[in-house]
Amino acid sequence: MAFNLVPLNLPAYPFKITRKEEQLYIFDEIRKKHLVLTPEEWVRQHFIQFLILERKFPKSLIQIEGGLTLNKLQKRTDIVIYNTNGERIMVIECKAPSVKISQAVFDQAARYNSVHKAKWLVVTNGLKHCYALINHLESRFLFVEELPLYPAL
Repeated sequence: MAFNLVPLNLPAYPFKITRKEEQLYIFDEIRKKHLVLTPEEWVRQHFIQFLILERKFPKSLIQIEGGLTLNKLQKRTDIVIYNTNGERIMVIECKAPSVKISQAVFDQAARYNSVHKAKWLVVTNGLKHCYALINHLESRFLFVEELPLYPAL
């Protein structure tokens, strides 16, 4: 089941996309495997490339779909970025382009980050990107216009 590969508000990247029967697959450089190409995966793969190529994040510090337990329920974080000390520094929630970045979406990401305690929280649908710098001690956050280059986080 293919969907329209909509242009995103991110640079275009030369993805390896293959087709098996009626299903499209995209190669994930981090996990080194082909994944079903869903609208959310389209956004996730673009954002991963943006982090690596535009913001200079090392591939080795990027974890995709890591598990977490929230209120005794198993959940998955789309992308978690670590620093070289193994500390989580960024949680990224990816949504399909058709999903509006709303307060509910931001709240979901914030709940995941209440477990991770990363100082950066990012929510994207590929068209709109929200970057927030989190102060956990004061329970405050500050939205910023642009994600800094690694390692200036």
